[in-house]
Amino acid sequence: MPEDLKIDAESSENKRKLGTAWVTTVFSAAALLFSAYSLWESRLKQPDLRVFVPSVIEYSAPYQNNNFEAIIIPVTISNEGARTGTVLSLELDVTDSKTNQTKRFYAANFGRWTMERTRSGAYQAFAPIALAGYSSRTETVQFYTRGEEEQPPQIIRETQPYRFTITLRDVADDRRTPATISFERELRHYDARAFTNGTLWLYPKDWHTASKVAAP
Repeated sequence: MPEDLKIDAESSENKRKLGTAWVTTVFSAAALLFSAYSLWESRLKQPDLRVFVPSVIEYSAPYQNNNFEAIIIPVTISNEGARTGTVLSLELDVTDSKTNQTKRFYAANFGRWTMERTRSGAYQAFAPIALAGYSSRTETVQFYTRGEEEQPPQIIRETQPYRFTITLRDVADDRRTPATISFERELRHYDARAFTNGTLWLYPKDWHTASKVAAP
């Protein structure tokens, strides 16, 4: 074989080998990246808690000459991360849109509120909620007035809209801002007789479900 043809053949072979090696390297790198991403998504991704509330919530103020109020909200919490997330507490602030007064509440119990069930103590007390990765949990949460010092005695009384803000505190609160969700609900009629064994309902104007993604 002539020398120049031999050189061309060797050059073509080297280029072919180089191209094959490059393709192999690219596929190997892609496989490695995919494996790393799969590991992150399935095992390492930090908890990512998201909160959802429905359109209609309930309210009761059953005791006269007392600042106790109960606000009942079905809450869905989902964990979009791979690692377990734990909800330590849920806090609720209710603001009167006319006076701008705010009253604070805490998550006290799970379950629908009735006076009969209250008298019999038929509720499950609120406890921290652990959510495995990519799981969710729905609970009806009863929020009670924080204490006797909370004012005004009744934050919900007038037929008007009110502003609600739920704060979710989890085990990552020392590393990020707690997740919050704010929404507006309207009291359309008030009749204290409903509290004998039931509740009053508050409705949204647009009927949309509220939701909030936890802060990163």
